[in-house]
Amino acid sequence: MADLKAFAEQLVNLTVKEVNELAKILKEEYGIEPAAAAVAVAAPGAGGAAGEAAEEKTSFDVILVDAGASKLNVVKEVKAITNLGLKEAKELVDSTPKPIKEGVSKEEAEDIKKRLEEAGAKVEIK
Repeated sequence: MADLKAFAEQLVNLTVKEVNELAKILKEEYGIEPAAAAVAVAAPGAGGAAGEAAEEKTSFDVILVDAGASKLNVVKEVKAITNLGLKEAKELVDSTPKPIKEGVSKEEAEDIKKRLEEAGAKVEIK
């Protein structure tokens, strides 16, 4: 048990750079896609050294700000992007602003934004 506590302490104290390296190792060597976990672990260190803040952001959240006039098209697109059921996708669209996808790459975030904007939605990437 003490070993697990020490391991948890190490995880919590990782820098953003170290979290990104860990995510890369997990993905390349073990086939594990840790995007959401990397964001959760990186959050406690957000107030760290100035060098950490200067690093390039590698994980993005896609936020649906407004469904626009073509709400049905936006619901269909959200359903396709998130693999939610129709009811869940509609509820997500109805409760804007809401995150559609969290912890995705810049390319994936841009693609999702483009798809949703083509459907008529207003979208932000953070």
